[in-house]
Amino acid sequence: MKKSVPVESASALIDAKINELGDWRGKMLAKVRAIIHKADPEIVEEWKWMGTPVFSHDGIVCTGETYKNVVKMTFAKGAALEDPAGLFNSSLDGNVRRAIDIHEGEKVDEAALKDLIRAAVSVNLDLRATSKSKSELKPRRASSKRAD
Repeated sequence: MKKSVPVESASALIDAKINELGDWRGKMLAKVRAIIHKADPEIVEEWKWMGTPVFSHDGIVCTGETYKNVVKMTFAKGAALEDPAGLFNSSLDGNVRRAIDIHEGEKVDEAALKDLIRAAVSVNLDLRATSKSKSELKPRRASSKRAD
């Protein structure tokens, strides 16, 4: 069974990753992290998959990955999101995910990114509400234990 990293530890690990990078990637990761929290103050930071910052609200909203030449924000349910500003520029062929690759020197459209983050949270909340209402409609099985 996988153990999750406590939220405080995840945030500290993300801080350490940002500081460890020490270049434009660390600054960009810090910037998108701040935008994510401005868009939704209820975002929870997690640390998964051996070192990937994950931002969640009732499910994964996006990840903040760093590579040699790019900072990548992968939206777990990105294919379900409208992207009028055209921020998605990677993983466009998939049925579920979409990503934004940010290269050195590129500007981030903060307003459009906030809109995408809020839309991703909304999808998560809608899915949660739908699954809750479906489970409430399912008939319950009778207990096999008898009260004699």
